[in-house]
Amino acid sequence: MDWRSLIIVFWSVFLAEIGDKTQLATMMFSAEGRDPYIVFIGSAVALILAAGIGVVAGNWLSTRIDPSYIKMVAGAGFIIIGVWTLFSR
Repeated sequence: MDWRSLIIVFWSVFLAEIGDKTQLATMMFSAEGRDPYIVFIGSAVALILAAGIGVVAGNWLSTRIDPSYIKMVAGAGFIIIGVWTLFSR
């Protein structure tokens, strides 16, 4: 097992998810008095499924497009969303 890659992926995803809309939605569901175990299971399964789709799509794309282009498009997308967020009301 490639422990270095596992640690890098874990911390990258963990830090990206802290305070994002997914976590806020999960907190909202729990704060509404829903069963916290059901909220946890539902959100955990959804995140696992979303990550699985990302892994499959990324693996498929990497066989057809140079991964450096995928990285540049993803980075540009994040910058565009960030600028839009800064200047939108």
